[in-house]
Amino acid sequence: MSDTIENLKDAFAGESQASRRYTAFAKKADEEGYPQVAKLFRAAALAETIHAINHLRAMGAIGATVDNLQTAIAGESYEVVTMYPSFIQTAEAEENKKARNSFYWAMEVEKIHEALYKKALEEIGTPGGEVEYYVCPFCGYTHEGTPPEKCPVCGTPGKKFERVD
Repeated sequence: MSDTIENLKDAFAGESQASRRYTAFAKKADEEGYPQVAKLFRAAALAETIHAINHLRAMGAIGATVDNLQTAIAGESYEVVTMYPSFIQTAEAEENKKARNSFYWAMEVEKIHEALYKKALEEIGTPGGEVEYYVCPFCGYTHEGTPPEKCPVCGTPGKKFERVD
């Protein structure tokens, strides 16, 4: 693999992390009553997302939708089968309950994502109605259709779920 491709991968990872970090910082600034700082963090997060997408595009890593679904399925499967189980085991051994819960919730949600991607792949190109998705703001549980009474992963009330447009 060329040095430029490796650099693009590293830049993609860095920009992606910065985008998410700044999104979290914006939420905290809003909570603390600093709306202007929150707006700045959201603007920077958007810019970092644009950089990440540009790097991904330069790597040739954005394919046709069918290919992208297959890539997403493989990524979710890796997280569920390999990555998160070992992370959970380490967090338990180190008695880090917060990390363990974060890893566990993510793993459970990744199972849902994998299933939703597989369903989308099976149904791609077939006529059908539009489906709404809702996401638990605490653990990320992703639900197709009307939100449940409470999140099956973390127990958050369904009325707190965020609708995805």
